[in-house]
Amino acid sequence: MQEISLDLRHLTLSALRFGNPNGPKVLALHGWLDNAASFVPVADYLNDWDVVALDLAGHGHSAHRSADAHYHLLDWVQDIHEVLHRLGWSSCHFLGHSLGGIIASLYAATFSEQVQSLTMIEAFGPLSLEPESSVTQLRESVLSRLAIDEKPARHPPSLAKAITARLLAGDLSKAAARLLVERNLVEQEDVLMWRTDRRLRTISSLRLTEPQAQAFLAAIQCPVMAVLGEQGFEKVRNNLNRRRELIAQLSDVNAQGGHHVHMDNPETVAEHIRCFWQQVASH
Repeated sequence: MQEISLDLRHLTLSALRFGNPNGPKVLALHGWLDNAASFVPVADYLNDWDVVALDLAGHGHSAHRSADAHYHLLDWVQDIHEVLHRLGWSSCHFLGHSLGGIIASLYAATFSEQVQSLTMIEAFGPLSLEPESSVTQLRESVLSRLAIDEKPARHPPSLAKAITARLLAGDLSKAAARLLVERNLVEQEDVLMWRTDRRLRTISSLRLTEPQAQAFLAAIQCPVMAVLGEQGFEKVRNNLNRRRELIAQLSDVNAQGGHHVHMDNPETVAEHIRCFWQQVASH
């Protein structure tokens, strides 16, 4: 597994690259507050593909956005467009978990000619909000940004305590939590510090409406597979059920596990992914 850096126009992103450098190209995008290590458990099962697992801006080893910027969902689409250019890839398969799956779905709709297939793990298009909630959403977003600047940075006392805190926050196994936490921490002058930009925890300024979200999904032209954890997020399953008719070439599978099913049940999830990519290649 190789650590790589990608210099974009305004920031530098890091990534983990694994598999066969001569194989079909795959861009893997992790979930909110996770990082590229999210895909380490499936790496051993995807040896025939050239996989670049990206640290999204503000996550893992990647740079933070500038002080006058924020983490708007749609801005990640531009990041991905630049990443493909820097990699020299004209097209690739997309593999996204949670937030990464949402970003990948937006990209697949917007730049369909560059997406050979789309696999969304515990995601099915953008989260949406009723239009009448937009005013309150923007107000809460601005206030959350101002509030976080006033809070002192928190430092975990030890790696073990940081892993324990991550376990309490979600459905991860201890091994999976360790992978994510280790990549999200850095030691400076004997003090552990989070690499993650804490501005990621602020409230989004705007969300798409359901008709807008559905318009993006309806514009996707490539084959799509949704992988859901049997104990995953109910919101994701609800989105799949109400939006499935929008995708012309859709398959969906369930696997034992929760929201991070690809980390805690990597062999099963990777088998679904392999079969899907092989099926896409055969057509």
